[in-house]
Amino acid sequence: MESYEVAKAAAKALSNKKAEDILILNVAEQTVVCSYFVIGSGKSTTQVKALGDYVEEELKKAGLVPVRTEGLREGRWGVIDYGDVVVHIFNEESRLFYYLERLWDSGKNIERFED
Repeated sequence: MESYEVAKAAAKALSNKKAEDILILNVAEQTVVCSYFVIGSGKSTTQVKALGDYVEEELKKAGLVPVRTEGLREGRWGVIDYGDVVVHIFNEESRLFYYLERLWDSGKNIERFED
């Protein structure tokens, strides 16, 4: 599966579980760490945890296993690292604080995911 397809699959999984403000950021020209960030928000710590679990379940069906997962247990902000695609799931407060889309916006690299 190509990196963009992985990013779209993660965004779709987030959408299926009612995440809000889902973005796919192409950061390939800005960093060597990965090619895409997928960002989504949950309304509660419980939803943030559930979103992370669901993304992992759905991508596992496609044969993808994360390189590592961090922070989801607390439910404020979590990262699921698939190598070339990194999924960030925030609660509303953490999303506003970190505001990753502003930090990585190059003016043409953000796609708003709508299912």
